[in-house]
Amino acid sequence: METVVAGSPGEKEFHQAVREVARSVMPVIAANKAYAEARVLERLAVPDRVIAFRVTWVDDRGAIQINRGYRVQMSNAIGPYKGGLRFHPSVNLGVLKFLAFEQVFKNSLTTLPMGGAKGGSDFDPHGRSDGEVMRFCQAFMNELFRHIGPDVDVPAGDIGVGGREIGYLFGQYRRLTNRFHGVLTGKGLNLGGSRLRPEATGYGTVYFAQEMLATRGDALAGKTATVSGSGNVAQYTVEKLNEFGAKAVTLSDSGGTIVDREGIVPEKLAWVKELKNGRRGRIQEYADQFKGATYLAGRRPWSVPCDLAFPSATQNELDGEDAGALVKGGCLCVSEGANMPSTPEAIDVFREARILYGPGKAANAGGVAVSGLEMTQNAGCMRRGRDDVDRQLQSIMKSIHANCVRFGREDDGFVDYLKGANIAGFTKVADAIVEQGV
Repeated sequence: METVVAGSPGEKEFHQAVREVARSVMPVIAANKAYAEARVLERLAVPDRVIAFRVTWVDDRGAIQINRGYRVQMSNAIGPYKGGLRFHPSVNLGVLKFLAFEQVFKNSLTTLPMGGAKGGSDFDPHGRSDGEVMRFCQAFMNELFRHIGPDVDVPAGDIGVGGREIGYLFGQYRRLTNRFHGVLTGKGLNLGGSRLRPEATGYGTVYFAQEMLATRGDALAGKTATVSGSGNVAQYTVEKLNEFGAKAVTLSDSGGTIVDREGIVPEKLAWVKELKNGRRGRIQEYADQFKGATYLAGRRPWSVPCDLAFPSATQNELDGEDAGALVKGGCLCVSEGANMPSTPEAIDVFREARILYGPGKAANAGGVAVSGLEMTQNAGCMRRGRDDVDRQLQSIMKSIHANCVRFGREDDGFVDYLKGANIAGFTKVADAIVEQGV
């Protein structure tokens, strides 16, 4: 860790991600001479390459704007680089390295042949016109296209990059290369995209919670859930919870949290989708629209009593104090829809309380799993139906859960899902690295 910190000063999220994995896998490395001699973990903690570039574009006023663009290609030991693009003012190299590092193990857990990468820009699409977003995406792809390809690196969407942005990026890639490649996932159906891709991360997070609860003879029906965020992952988490008979009572954004103790039922959720995906408004408006709902300005959902918690907004959104409030409020299961949303202190609280805790690299892997299925559809010039994709998604989430249990079950029967996910994801990549030599 001293070497990692010295080599990447100031990149605290990246340090946190590496430390978490190292704590889980060091006993495995110590017991496996080949891993130690090949210095597998040390190699995984340094990206294969980091691509940084300027993005220059023209806004609607004719003014020149400049942003920073990145692609971190972490490891392609088991398949082409795979990971999302994030457009948000908080994007910097440290955040993307943490996300790319996590992506390596998440993709390994899916059982699909995908390496790990992440990219993005400090560009903020919020409040920008379609024309401005298009011109930015075109300028971003003018550099990125040199470094990606269906057998090289296949980006997808993330925060700030939805179907609109993927469409513009894909159009510019096709324009530059004269190739109709499956080089991006999360595309619209007319461009070769997969059914269920927008829903996959949220649905998968709920499927993983269902599997965790089943280990204790329990189920989702009748449970009360708190969900953070109000974007794609949060919306489809609520949708799937409704289908399973659970009741989601919160959503949030950077301004605060709404609490609806009657439940965010399908009609209310449809209104939220229009608010966030169409008008791109603030979640505070929910409390004005629906009687009985309240708005907690500047607060997160974790003080609201619940049975289940789904952190689905961003990294480190749930700290030790929040975790204590959840446990005190009766929470028995946490399934992460975001990447590393719980701080190390929060995870320690969950472990001490012996509640079910599904880390993001396992619980939210449904999104990249369906992206992998989209890659196979593009390669085979085929299309799968919605039910077929959903069955495969459920099968993959069950497989991920089984691997976490296999490597994370302790002597007293308690399953440490974080340990299990880290070891299961690591060993597959480590074996591939050893087999390929230096």
